[in-house]
Amino acid sequence: MTTLTVGACLSLSGKHARFGKQAQLGLEVWHASNSALDLVIQDDQSDPAVLRASLRGLSDRCDILLGPYSTQLMRGAGDLAAELGRLIWNHGGSGDDVEAANPGHVISVLTPTSRYAEPFLRHLAGTEALPVRIVCGKGGFGRQVAAGAEVIARSLGIDTVRLGPGDDLPQTAGGGWGLLCAGAFEEDIETIRRARSLPAPPRTVCAVAAGVREFGRALDDPRDIYGVGQWFPGTGDPAEVGIGEPDFLAAYQDRAGVLPDYPAVQAVAAAIIATHCATAAGGTGRDALWSAAASLETTTLFGAFKIDPHTGMQLGHQPTLIRWDSDGPAAV
Repeated sequence: MTTLTVGACLSLSGKHARFGKQAQLGLEVWHASNSALDLVIQDDQSDPAVLRASLRGLSDRCDILLGPYSTQLMRGAGDLAAELGRLIWNHGGSGDDVEAANPGHVISVLTPTSRYAEPFLRHLAGTEALPVRIVCGKGGFGRQVAAGAEVIARSLGIDTVRLGPGDDLPQTAGGGWGLLCAGAFEEDIETIRRARSLPAPPRTVCAVAAGVREFGRALDDPRDIYGVGQWFPGTGDPAEVGIGEPDFLAAYQDRAGVLPDYPAVQAVAAAIIATHCATAAGGTGRDALWSAAASLETTTLFGAFKIDPHTGMQLGHQPTLIRWDSDGPAAV
């Protein structure tokens, strides 16, 4: 097999740039240890139209296609991959509908959105099963997190009330209440600020936004807030394929001066799995790649990998729960 060219559309500008740039740096660090591969990254500007045009161009010149960061953008990328008869590796769109929308054309490394809240709710059920207000954001991502949380909470005997962005939070709450924020990063920050100003603030708070280190810079005193995310250092099993977590973290920190968040690691995991499958299949044809991925059960620095062989949805990977303290985030 000749030298592989891996192409990725990432948001290096626009509203998703905070995490798109992390994915870019993660892939560049990975590429530095894989000099036999070529890596091409284009800025989708957080814009669906730009993404579509850029992805078409990459499809013409790249053997392997990595998707964008954001459920909305990945939805369009999956549709285009189906139109072009290509396979795209999804590391940035965890929506259940996105992961299952284009069987044969999208392979996902991410825990689906509907399972995001599971580690927090199981932890809550094992400590104090407070009633939980679930505040979702304006987009489909938040609604899917909220819907999944309601199902999981019901199975655990936890009462929930779903609220939309900007809806009134409880002014009084005898016995206490919990807050689960499931919106965009800025939406979660605003919801937590509103909740803290209430006469009876929540006794426990969990937010999707709190799963990344940027949260500690965006919110005054994040201590005791829980975060959920796709990955946190030291929480997974050793990698069976690709660069190991310790080596990657050291190389990333050497480049960036800080540890990565999960957007960087999940992008690298997609690249690792994609190139591993290309080697196993002896080529990069869509059917061969799909067959190799469908039969693969392994671990990367990101955690477990196993897909539904019919839909491409991720089954093996599990979300992580962290809690902020005076030294920053720590795994629970």
